Amino acid sequence: MFIDLMIFNRKCNWFVSILVPSFSGIPYVMTLLNCLLAAWYGLPFISKDNFLVSAINGTGAVIESVYVLIFLIYAAKKEKGKIVGLLLCILAIFATIALVSVFAFANMARRQLLCGFAATVFSIIMYASPLSVMRMVIKTKSVEYMPFLLSLFVFLCGTSWFIYGLIGNDKFLYIPNGFGCVLGAMQLILYAIYRNNKGDDTKKPARGKPGNGCCHRQASPAEATHLFP
Repeated sequence: MFIDLMIFNRKCNWFVSILVPSFSGIPYVMTLLNCLLAAWYGLPFISKDNFLVSAINGTGAVIESVYVLIFLIYAAKKEKGKIVGLLLCILAIFATIALVSVFAFANMARRQLLCGFAATVFSIIMYASPLSVMRMVIKTKSVEYMPFLLSLFVFLCGTSWFIYGLIGNDKFLYIPNGFGCVLGAMQLILYAIYRNNKGDDTKKPARGKPGNGCCHRQASPAEATHLFP
């Protein structure tokens, strides 16, 4: 749990240190959905002995909500409308899964299967989101958009939850986090290779200028990484 909260803390520090208009809010909205699904999956009437999963991802959902709110306050009008639409969409998805799991399935095993499958799918998507950043690192030979501490804590988080899932024999925990563990290790390897290389400035994507009200790129590596075990 400490590692998970450290990731949220690092993301928070990174988030407030940049200008919101320079980034896309999509990763934060998708991570919110992930945390909501994971928190729901961990509830006692969905799966047994997974309170820790609900506690951590419930906290994450609150923090991600704050991120989204901040983004909506400072984002350009066009981007704001897109994010609001996406937010309503992911809330509808979560509500549908939650309601179906409660009212359509009386059997707890089926509830766990539905919610676990949904959470696993979005978990893998979230863990895979840094692939585009890893490609950028290889292309530019620069780790500017892949902060070391975020990559390290994502690796530690994935590893710890992978082991936790193995111990509890929960495939909905160890499958996505095994995937995340491998990707986290790949990020650290790339960082070790390019950490002293500033890269080719001509190949780096342009940042949005302060006050221009545009959202030019996606959030960097672990910003989009959720904490679902």
